[in-house]
Amino acid sequence: MKPSLVKPTDFIWVLVPLGLWLAYSLYGLPHLRFSYSWRDDGQGYDPFAARYYTRCTYIGPYGEDTILPLRGHCPIFRLIKKPGHS
Repeated sequence: MKPSLVKPTDFIWVLVPLGLWLAYSLYGLPHLRFSYSWRDDGQGYDPFAARYYTRCTYIGPYGEDTILPLRGHCPIFRLIKKPGHS
């Protein structure tokens, strides 16, 4: 029997870039929360107080994106698709 020079397992590495491309296509690229506004219920700037956010601005590869958060929550990172693509 002649040995094979190329085995199917030699191509497993292709799954990583394929998975990254699929995640980019479905969810977009990560953007970092840059600024935000919240409803002050008397806690001031206490870093451990619960906050209800009213506006969050993210920056990343596609520029700046301002959102009005649902239920007052703004994650630190957000995946955003390229403008004009859905």
